[in-house]
Amino acid sequence: MAALQPTSLSKHPLSSGTPTQIFGSKVQSGDLLPTQFRFWTSFRSKTGVKLKASAEPPALTRELKGDELKGIMEMESGCDLFDKLKNGFLSFKSHKYMENLECYQALAKGQAPKFMVIACADSRVCPSTILGFEPGEAFMVRNVANMVPTYESGPSETNAALEFAVNSLEVENVFIIGHSCCGGIRALMSMQDKAESSSFIRSWVIVGKNAKLSTKAASSNLSFDQQCTHCEKESINNSLLNLLTYPWIEEKVKKGMLSLHGGYYDFVNCTFEKWTLDYKGSIMNGKNRVVVKDRLFWC
Repeated sequence: MAALQPTSLSKHPLSSGTPTQIFGSKVQSGDLLPTQFRFWTSFRSKTGVKLKASAEPPALTRELKGDELKGIMEMESGCDLFDKLKNGFLSFKSHKYMENLECYQALAKGQAPKFMVIACADSRVCPSTILGFEPGEAFMVRNVANMVPTYESGPSETNAALEFAVNSLEVENVFIIGHSCCGGIRALMSMQDKAESSSFIRSWVIVGKNAKLSTKAASSNLSFDQQCTHCEKESINNSLLNLLTYPWIEEKVKKGMLSLHGGYYDFVNCTFEKWTLDYKGSIMNGKNRVVVKDRLFWC
C-alpha cells in the first residue's frame, strides 16, 4: 500500500519568485472583519508568480513567508477535497437515500446483514464498490492484509468485530477478501525472521507467518513477486483456519449455521476468485491445511 508523499514546495509552480499577500479589513458595527480576498496568478519569466487582491491599498502589501504560502495552498487544496466529498454526499442523498427512503428508514431501526466481510485497508479494494454491497448487507472490518489472528492471540479490533457479527448479528457468512499487489503481504514476505523491530506493521503481519512459511516451501523457485502473489492467497486460507480457533465460530460452522469463504480480487486484470472452506475436509486434515469447495472464477 503505497503512501502519498507530500509535494515539495520548491518544485510547485506557485513557489517560484517572490509571492506577496495583501491583507485588508473593514469595520462594521464595531467589529473588525477581514475582507474577502481572491488570488490571481500571473506567470512572468523573471519575477515568478505574483498574488494579488482586488481593490486594496498597496501599503498593506507584505511578503509571504514559506510556511504561510504553504498553509494557504494546503487550505485551498483541503477545501477542494471536501467540496468533492460534499458533492458526493449530496448526490448520494438525492439519488440514493431519498429514492430509497423506506429502506433507509428501516435500516435506522436495525441491521441484519448476511455477510461479515474482512478486507484489506488498501484504498483500491473497497468491497462495496467491487462486489456491490448495499448498506445493511455486509458488516465489515478492514485491516492491513485482511488478516485474522488466532483466538489465542488475544483481543483486537478484528476479533471484536467478528464476535459482534457472529454472536449478535448472527451473520450466515464470513468472507475474507484479499487482493493483488498487497503491501502488507509484501512486508510479511520481506521481513527477516529474527529481526527485532518496534514496527506496528511487523507486529501485525506476523499473524500470517504460517502463510509465509508454506509459500516459501511451495514456491521457492519462483520470483519474489510471484511468491507474494502466492502468499496473498495462502494468507487468506491461513486466516480461514484461524477462524476455526474461535469456539463460537467453529460451533456454528459445525452445525451448518455459518459458512467461511475466501475471495481474491486481482485489480490488475479485474478478476475475482471465490471459494468456500470445506469444514469436514479441513478437520480430517487436522486443521493444518484448508480444504476448499465451490471454487468460482469471475472475469
